[in-house]
Amino acid sequence: MNKELMEALNNLEKEKEISKETLFEAIENSLLTACKNHFGKADNITVQIDRETCDFLVYATKEIVAVPEEVEDKVTQICIDDAIQISKNAVIGDTINVEIKSKEFGRIATQNAKNVILQKIREEERSVVYNQFYEKEKDVVTGIVQRYIGKNISINLGKADAVLNEAEQVKGEEFSPTERIKIYILEVKNTPKGPRILVSRTHPELVKRLFEAEVTEIRDGTVEIMSIAREAGSRTKLAVRTNNPNVDAVGACVGMNGARVNAIVEELRGEKIDIVNWDENPGNFIQNALSPAKIVAVFADPDEKTAKVVVPDYQLSLAIGKEGQNARLAARLTGYKIDIKSETQAKDAEGFRYEDYMYDEDGDVYYEEEYVESEYESEQDVANYTESEQSAFETVDYDKVDDAKENEE
Repeated sequence: MNKELMEALNNLEKEKEISKETLFEAIENSLLTACKNHFGKADNITVQIDRETCDFLVYATKEIVAVPEEVEDKVTQICIDDAIQISKNAVIGDTINVEIKSKEFGRIATQNAKNVILQKIREEERSVVYNQFYEKEKDVVTGIVQRYIGKNISINLGKADAVLNEAEQVKGEEFSPTERIKIYILEVKNTPKGPRILVSRTHPELVKRLFEAEVTEIRDGTVEIMSIAREAGSRTKLAVRTNNPNVDAVGACVGMNGARVNAIVEELRGEKIDIVNWDENPGNFIQNALSPAKIVAVFADPDEKTAKVVVPDYQLSLAIGKEGQNARLAARLTGYKIDIKSETQAKDAEGFRYEDYMYDEDGDVYYEEEYVESEYESEQDVANYTESEQSAFETVDYDKVDDAKENEE
């Protein structure tokens, strides 16, 4: 029994996660290579390795000829006298297996055999790492920041390094060496130098996977994430639903005292997260998506995927959001092109009827809201924006903005 070889194979299997069968095949191929280098050919050579004891046998199958003078190729032929010394049953015209001692190989042949084994081990090691991370593609992993390579960041994932490109970094995020961060694996490519792993901190799926890891109800399927819209580093909107009437989908994601969502916000370095209820009715869904703004009415066209939204005058800026962010995220979340108008704008719009949105079927007023100050509460706020910032407000009444500027002057 070859104990040293057995121990070496066991260590390789444990440390490199390379199967022993693969290593046995590599040894067999290396011995065949050594024979070819030593004899010039290896077509008639067979290598056998006992998988239990690691004992190996290398032999050449040779044709038996009558006299030494008839031996034209010593690699493939043997005379009867020499054959009888190996087996007394040898007969001219038959074949016989002649054992080859590996000690007979020259230095070059031995070195080539060693290189074959090492090359196979490297290939299998790269293959194991590639398969390991390929299974994690489109998932979130934890990595350790190593160093900045130009504007890209090298992140250690254990057995491989990942690259966080500048385009996949959140603006304003800075990392220190040895810092642990969560990243989303975009793609795993197999290259001659090993797997190339591309990761992201900006992908919307990163937020989704973080919620799956943090919220038990999402993992077991009780709560389902229906859609997600994200502007990395600033705000994310998440639409969730549940088929269990006893479960509050939004509450499950928020957690006790906001514990669950706060853990994700902390991981995302303070990125704000709005969680809303998904609704099959597009009008209700759009209303939820535009929160925290108060909505008077929604006119949705499922065929055209467009919607007109009416909000109180003092809620217009809040509905649109700073630089149009709230409306933009709501549009991505719902898949609808949303046109937001204030009450005053809607009344002046062609074909608009005040009673279509002010009263319900029983004749009751939809809302009776007192004026509440908000961060973006009026056209006066919009007037203070730059022209480039105002360009994001496609539905703002610019006549009022101009009036506000004149009053300010």
